[in-house]
Amino acid sequence: MKHNPIIVALDVPNATEALALVDRLDSSVGFYKVGLELFTAEGPPVVTELVSRGKQVFVDLKMYDIHETVKRAAARVAALGASLLTVHASPQVIRAAKEGAAGSQLKIIAVTVLTSFDQADLEDLGVTGRTVGEQVEWLAQRAIAAGVDGLVCSPLEVARLRHIAGPGSLLVTPGVRSAGADAGDQKRVATPAQAMADGSTYLVVGREITRAADPAAAAARILADLA
Repeated sequence: MKHNPIIVALDVPNATEALALVDRLDSSVGFYKVGLELFTAEGPPVVTELVSRGKQVFVDLKMYDIHETVKRAAARVAALGASLLTVHASPQVIRAAKEGAAGSQLKIIAVTVLTSFDQADLEDLGVTGRTVGEQVEWLAQRAIAAGVDGLVCSPLEVARLRHIAGPGSLLVTPGVRSAGADAGDQKRVATPAQAMADGSTYLVVGREITRAADPAAAAARILADLA
């Protein structure tokens, strides 16, 4: 398999643990997600360290703020050498992030409905006229019209979003679990093979790899299943 779609979620409390995990995975994975916990603990240096090791970095901060703030923050993430950055699927926010990333390799990825949300969670937010799938599609269409580079979507929405977004958009899919693996706090899940067959570009994998006795072997098993 030429394209390795795995992005390992470095959902750990500090850079020491994160880099130790990267060392254990060695060449089996080349793409890592730095989310709120690790970025808040360590800041930009953890991103630049990963980039210096030849890794691609997905900075998952789900930005949502006024235009100028998002624009300038996205520019800072771009300067770190990151490859992906998440923002909320608001057209204004997306356009601001795209301005900040202009001229760099950074791609802007919109978050629609979190994969930990189900219908009851959506209704708690006051969205009562749409199903989860319909809300995802509505937000995705607005994000695409605003020029977003790709979308974060659960495995259950991949096929439909691939149809809506077209072949050129990046679809980043958390909530994948191999058969028999613990679903954790995700509510809308599917296997890695199903997500890829439906059109995912990248799969974000956390505990199945990071908590395995042998993380490299766990990653290899997923890749073997995909192949």
